[in-house]
Amino acid sequence: MSASRRSGTTDEVGPDEPERDGPEGSDASDGSDLLAALLDGMDAALCAFDAHGVVTHWNREAERILGWTAAEAVGRHGFAGWAVRSADAEEVEGRLMSAMHAPGRQVHEFALLTKEGGRVLVRTQSAAVRGPDGKPAGVYCAFSEVHAQIDLERSIALSEALFEEASWGVVLVDADLRPAVVNAHAARALGTGRTAALGRPLGELLSQGVEDLESALTHVLAEGAPPAPAEIWVGVRAPEGERRRCWRSGFVRLASPLAEEPVPLGVAWLFVDVTEAKQGEQEAAQLRFRGNQLHRAARAAAECEDPAEAATVHLDFALAGFADHALVDRVAGGAVTDGEATGPVRLVRVAATPSGAPGPSLLTGRAALPVRYGEGHPALQCVQRTGSVRATVGAVPPGQAREWAQARQWPADTVHALCAVLRSRGRTLGVVTFLRGSGRNPFERVDAAYAEDVAARIATALDLAALLEHGRQ
Repeated sequence: MSASRRSGTTDEVGPDEPERDGPEGSDASDGSDLLAALLDGMDAALCAFDAHGVVTHWNREAERILGWTAAEAVGRHGFAGWAVRSADAEEVEGRLMSAMHAPGRQVHEFALLTKEGGRVLVRTQSAAVRGPDGKPAGVYCAFSEVHAQIDLERSIALSEALFEEASWGVVLVDADLRPAVVNAHAARALGTGRTAALGRPLGELLSQGVEDLESALTHVLAEGAPPAPAEIWVGVRAPEGERRRCWRSGFVRLASPLAEEPVPLGVAWLFVDVTEAKQGEQEAAQLRFRGNQLHRAARAAAECEDPAEAATVHLDFALAGFADHALVDRVAGGAVTDGEATGPVRLVRVAATPSGAPGPSLLTGRAALPVRYGEGHPALQCVQRTGSVRATVGAVPPGQAREWAQARQWPADTVHALCAVLRSRGRTLGVVTFLRGSGRNPFERVDAAYAEDVAARIATALDLAALLEHGRQ
């Protein structure tokens, strides 16, 4: 047909002017090439039959699985005698062609034959092909090896189980280090909803440990998964305040299976809360260490001729891993018996650790002078209550922290203090004060129990020193 005829005019094509195919032939060729490219590029094997059961299409994946080429498959009637055993051919063909008159897709499993004579169990999905008039014109059949299909289904089932029912946290983090998918357990651990955490920087979800976590994620994206799980301490932002948790974390780099070269899609971060277990381990290790220190201090103090020197030995051994400085103050004029104190109690310095360079505790000797403790000082409270007293500066600027320490006659870098009373033979001898700087946590109850053990040993040594001094006089 000429251009003029296609446009609707009555001009005739002359005898010397043959009719040209024009774009119609080109479109048909392009459509055929596109269809062939789509069929050959599919990940699933695909074949098609016309209404009479003759193979009309056969792609490369079908050739890979069974070994039969498209030239060998197209034009054959059904699978009988070549892709299916003759005994099974009728049943297989009947089940495949039944899809032509059934709604939707039908799923079957068959044992097909390879070109070399082997058998392959495949899972098929077949459906009718409709003609221009809407009537069934054939059947298409997509199939894959059963084990490959099962692997895919297992992968999908695993993913769904991890994100719905897993008893540990699972977070998919994208290449920008932001959560892309969060399961229910992880959402509860982060203190947010499953959708509220998506796309947010980790710094908005965690107040501590963000740098460690982002460093681990960056390493996994660049180098791959680490050889063992990592334990990361984090601070979780919560309405009631920060919650400090320890998460044992594993990381897996995710790459696209569709790319020729691995393209990182992000990181799968799996974690479980081990805070209670880690705290138990730390407390057990701390108790073992402190028990060993008390044992070593007792052995070393037993070798001291001067009981006052033995008191400083106990003090020095107690400082290791416990405090930065320590002070020993004794009640002026002797011990105070319960119920017999008259007037305010004054304390004199007996021993102290160096506030500058580290070294052993120093005794002040006979020239001890009263310490100018103000009213309400923690050491005085400790003597009055005959019990331990804890004090901390809290969250204040550094300048105010120095003023707070200096007002209490402590080294300027002190921010936490613990006072334990010195008791021997039913009397209060004084107080031992342990001090910590800004790099340490505040004293806790378990610290007070340890300080009281040390104080009991120091009090015994000081009481013995006073008895010996009185005997000499």
